[in-house]
Amino acid sequence: MNNLEQLINTIRILRSPEGCEWDRQQTHESIRQNMLEEAYEAVEAIDEKNISHLKEELGDVLLQVVLHAQIAKDNNEFDIEDIAKNLNDKLIHRHPHVFGDIKTNDTKKILENWEKLKAKEKKERKNILDGIPATLPSLLKALKISKKAARMGFEWQNYDQLKECFNSEIEEFKNAKTKEEKLEEFGDILFSLVNIARWSDIDPDKALEFANKKFIKRFNKLEELAKKPLNELTFNEYNKLWMEAKKLTNEE
Repeated sequence: MNNLEQLINTIRILRSPEGCEWDRQQTHESIRQNMLEEAYEAVEAIDEKNISHLKEELGDVLLQVVLHAQIAKDNNEFDIEDIAKNLNDKLIHRHPHVFGDIKTNDTKKILENWEKLKAKEKKERKNILDGIPATLPSLLKALKISKKAARMGFEWQNYDQLKECFNSEIEEFKNAKTKEEKLEEFGDILFSLVNIARWSDIDPDKALEFANKKFIKRFNKLEELAKKPLNELTFNEYNKLWMEAKKLTNEE
């Protein structure tokens, strides 16, 4: 057996009566969170440009796929071969410029055709925005919604219009009276910021994570510089330490 076949067989044994009690008890629902966590860890390895870490984390993602496939096989639902066949058929169908008669190297046309073919496959979806995963983090979901709407022509004519929209959302937030109104208007601000990121070819999730890491680095430095407990610092002392920490971390 090759390595992939050995992995599939190992999972089969773990799920068998002679295998592991924990593995036998798992269901699609019980390991749902594992899939998310392993995917995020793989993305973290990509961001860190750590290839050995990425290899390990992709293995953990693959484990989730094979384990779900074995659970499904045990339930007489489907197996790993069904998954591979469906995926292979889909890839061939959605790449007619490679496997069919269409000839183009224009990535925009390739993506447009991908969406058209996908729509034909997903006939149960009645609306353009159907099919966006409900479990996506809100920031990524907003970007996906925005991209899909823009591909259908629902788009600003220029960047100035987008900035005007953002400024109007800020004003609406300022004028909000209740907590519920403020919650809604703040959401509109974030959504318009996602569109600004899209227009600027920036991944908003990656940008926010960069800001998170930068803040943690500076705050850790501030903590090192502080001569007394942080909860005893005045605003001015905090501000002075923050500016010093900012300067030192920028120099590192």
